[in-house]
Amino acid sequence: MFAEADAVLLARIQFAFTISFHFIFPAFSIGLASYLVVLEALWLRTRRQVYLDLFRFWVKIFAVAFAMGVVSGIVMSYQFGTNWAVFSDRAGPVIGPLMAYEVMTAFFLEAGFLGVMLFGMDRVGPRLHFLATLMVGLGTLLSAFWILSANSWMHTPAGFELNAAGQFVPVDWWAIVFNPSFPYRLVHTVVAAYLTTALVVGGVGAWHLLRQPRPEAREAAAALPGENPALPPSQAAARTMFSMAMWMAALVAPLQILAGDLHGLNTLEHQPVKVMAMEGHYDSHPDGAPLILFGLPDDARQRVDHAVAIPKLSSLILRHDMNAPLDGLDTVDRSLHPPVAIVFWSFRVMVALGLAMLALGAWSLLARLRGRLYDWPALHRAALAMAPAGFVAVIAGWITTEVGRQPFTVHGLLTTAESASPLDAPAVGASLLAFIVVYFIVFGFGTWYILRLMAKGVQAREPAVDGDEGPIRTAGITPGPAERIAGGG
Repeated sequence: MFAEADAVLLARIQFAFTISFHFIFPAFSIGLASYLVVLEALWLRTRRQVYLDLFRFWVKIFAVAFAMGVVSGIVMSYQFGTNWAVFSDRAGPVIGPLMAYEVMTAFFLEAGFLGVMLFGMDRVGPRLHFLATLMVGLGTLLSAFWILSANSWMHTPAGFELNAAGQFVPVDWWAIVFNPSFPYRLVHTVVAAYLTTALVVGGVGAWHLLRQPRPEAREAAAALPGENPALPPSQAAARTMFSMAMWMAALVAPLQILAGDLHGLNTLEHQPVKVMAMEGHYDSHPDGAPLILFGLPDDARQRVDHAVAIPKLSSLILRHDMNAPLDGLDTVDRSLHPPVAIVFWSFRVMVALGLAMLALGAWSLLARLRGRLYDWPALHRAALAMAPAGFVAVIAGWITTEVGRQPFTVHGLLTTAESASPLDAPAVGASLLAFIVVYFIVFGFGTWYILRLMAKGVQAREPAVDGDEGPIRTAGITPGPAERIAGGG
């Protein structure tokens, strides 16, 4: 069935499919690991049970998401050798060490302390356990650091020279790691992960607030989360997580928009063709470019049909001058154009969801000022509807970034067509179908399990990951607590 297909296109689809699945889990686990650090720090400082209950609730979800992220990441990395062998050969001297640094620093740090974080609270003491949680959180950030450094180098390559075999050979590791787009991409992606996690936490809190009976007394509704003794533990936990998530949305969404603007200006400097595609600018505008809000890009005719635009606003955003000239795709050879329609619409999806996050944060501030944060069902329904928005936004942003780089894998130096392995289309197509079937079964079940945990909610005196009876022991080797007491041990 794939005999007439394009092997390179199938390899691109396969990588896009697997990395889209993979990206969902790190985008969640990066923010959730930091959230767990905050929860445990608050518990150590205040000793309020609600923070410990929330920690134990979310650490179970983190464990599942982390495991799925590791599995999906391993599968994705194998494709560098199977489908993209030429890329691995030519860019390997740069990309290989960066990915190895990620394993040796970030993944080893996470894996080394993960077991202590999951199972060690009652065994190593609260302070040492907090150190383990802190190390896991740091590990997720280090992982993002190295992976984004490698990815950013592919967009803005620096610190290398080409040898006789056409390989990218490192000459300046500082320039490679801290390449021109890396700081902007790191901040934008990590903040996106925090917002993604905040929306999920807020959505779970909103779900349980909607399911719980509304308090009869206005004082109960206005009380600080977890401080009203009349509130049951599950309701106190729902209020606490919802309040914390809405603070994150209100404070961080504006910062993310600022970070996105700076990232866009950096992209305009180093990858102007990508920005042309994002803006839908087929033609140059010498006297100020319009901001096209909506339209239907037509690559064949090199125009945007049915465009709804605001005159000169694009120049104001990109150049901070309404009359600043902006080049269009008419200044670039057609063979170097990315697929404009995909980049155009994925960018708008990302921006629209970012503005929706900003609106949700502003709404929560209004509710907080009115003392209605916990008894405004419309706000809770909006937060619940926005729960998956962060995942959609990060995928849309990834599509904008990676599709906008086409037709290159290493921008301006190595094309996608040159990077592919010499495979026949049926071989790539068969593995693509296998990935689709396995991913939807395995990760579909994992996602269903996470949703079940979220729907269950926080219980009073939330049990730890391994319950209250300690780890399962092999029968006849190590006696459990009851046997030791009975035997006088």
